[in-house]
Amino acid sequence: MIIIESIKEMKDYRNKMMFENKTIGFVPTMGYLHDGHLSLAKKAKEENDIVVMSIFVNPIQFGPNEDFERYPRDFERDKNLAQSVGVDVIFYPNAKEMYPNGFKTNVSVKEITDIMCGKSRPGHFDGVATVVLKLFNIVKPTKAYFGKKDAQQLAVIRQMVNDLNLDVEIVGCEIVREHDGLAMSSRNTYLNEKQRKIAPILYKSLLTAKDMILQGEKNSEVIKNKMSEMILEKEETRIDYIEIVDYNSFEIVDEIKGKVLISLAVFVGNTRLIDNITVEV
Repeated sequence: MIIIESIKEMKDYRNKMMFENKTIGFVPTMGYLHDGHLSLAKKAKEENDIVVMSIFVNPIQFGPNEDFERYPRDFERDKNLAQSVGVDVIFYPNAKEMYPNGFKTNVSVKEITDIMCGKSRPGHFDGVATVVLKLFNIVKPTKAYFGKKDAQQLAVIRQMVNDLNLDVEIVGCEIVREHDGLAMSSRNTYLNEKQRKIAPILYKSLLTAKDMILQGEKNSEVIKNKMSEMILEKEETRIDYIEIVDYNSFEIVDEIKGKVLISLAVFVGNTRLIDNITVEV
């Protein structure tokens, strides 16, 4: 496995692979890898000649009062995990390499970022879209792999790729969960023992919502109110948002029909967790 820290070296490597007609599967991460990330790398390995994983905690997608400084980092651990699933290259740039002095450009995807995480974290998706576009231009992957846990992020990236005619196939991969249903996340490490026992309520509330819909409930407010009740019964919980949106357009729906995404963000203690589920009627 190769570790590459400079953009020039990464581009040189990519050009060599292109000359050899190799396909590249790309897994962008912020590190502190878990089984969710590793599942993306495994899928990329199955479908491509070469797997490139980036590890970069992107400063411009964090707000001023968010957890950029304390976001978990352990490169040696990440390196060993990536190697264990067959990653060929880790692209590991620093912030100065990605955003040198004089950097003045950002990418903004409109409308679908006005709700959910985009509403509660202003500027977050500008930071995501900007860094992902830069990474795509540096790595030039054949396919790029993203987890469906960050459903809005996946929608933003798909929109950007479509709008800007980028020559990369976006592959959405299923959420990987702990034994009790909690969606895997690097931020789960922030939870203390008591909070960790509370956290699966997110997924339980989503399953309840799914059951309500499949049993005939069509009113979004009724469903969201039931989810809120379940979550707020637990100590140390605070709801950021619960939304039900059309799966394709990301427009908020009042009445359930067709395929919908039920998505939520909940603080357990000071840790903000997200999760979602898809239902089709």
